Amino acid sequence: MFKRVNFISLLDKWYQTNKRQLPWRKTTHPYNIWISEIILQQTRVNQGINYYNNFISTFPDIESLANASEDQVLNQWKGLGYYSRAHNIHLSAKYIFKDLNNIFPNTFQEILKLKGVGKYTAAAVASISFNEKIPAIDGNAFRVYSRIFNSDKDISKQTTFNYFFNLLKTVIPNNPGDFNQSIMDFGSLICIPKKPNCEICPICMECLAFKNSNQNILPINKSVIKRTEKIINYVHITCNDQLLVIKRDNSSIWKGLYEFPIYKKSLFENFDSDGIYSIKHQLSHIDLFIYIHILRITENEFFKLSKILKAKIIYKNEINSLAFPKPLENYLFFN
Repeated sequence: MFKRVNFISLLDKWYQTNKRQLPWRKTTHPYNIWISEIILQQTRVNQGINYYNNFISTFPDIESLANASEDQVLNQWKGLGYYSRAHNIHLSAKYIFKDLNNIFPNTFQEILKLKGVGKYTAAAVASISFNEKIPAIDGNAFRVYSRIFNSDKDISKQTTFNYFFNLLKTVIPNNPGDFNQSIMDFGSLICIPKKPNCEICPICMECLAFKNSNQNILPINKSVIKRTEKIINYVHITCNDQLLVIKRDNSSIWKGLYEFPIYKKSLFENFDSDGIYSIKHQLSHIDLFIYIHILRITENEFFKLSKILKAKIIYKNEINSLAFPKPLENYLFFN
């Protein structure tokens, strides 16, 4: 199998000439690498650059992030989605600052203990920041390795991860950070999911899938995402330039974000509605059908409802200082 190790030196040579110039590559500080990797978990690199720069500008270190309020962190995360990531890095920053005396964990196994950090992120930080010889394997890496070794193993299975992880640990070079980043770039620029650029590939002669004309059918991924549907009925209650919002609890999607009160027919059926606004929004595994009942009411009714609903009263000019779910953020922008 590891007659294929020639690809490592060839890939390193390609990487030193073709690596992407990214802001988090200007440092090997673990905080910066960690933040960049969390952002990139569900965000494309080109989109993630501005979010990374803004986040680091606002929270330049663990202490500033640990001492920030939840609302400050979530507001800074606006636009990135998957807000559980923001909650996790906030909790982890507090843990590092208070329990670890503001010292970032420096091994793969210790980094793995941070909330929201999986094996890929832990390996990326450990290799780039601490030079630990550990392979970072994500979707890009699975694709590259499956093709190089012409592997038909199902990449959705843990056994396949274990296979490549253990295999690569035995040959990972003395510059593991560069090696892992070269795989990231190679998978993004050359060994892409559909129609890989084999004609300009620097390691095609070491690639068994290319030699067997299997590059377009690998990797094998038999996972199936089961989608569900969910209906949410909100009520957008306004009075002059004020509106009512509620902070979502911690037991569901969008936890900690602000939203409108939930529409209850028994409470609102006697009010004259200004119409219903409908939104369809897709999450990774849920199709959301959102209906927003619009109510413009008197001042007395407004304050009475705020108490009944235990809602927060905000002015329209405060909306941008709070984090709302993306569909509500878009709705408020146009309404």
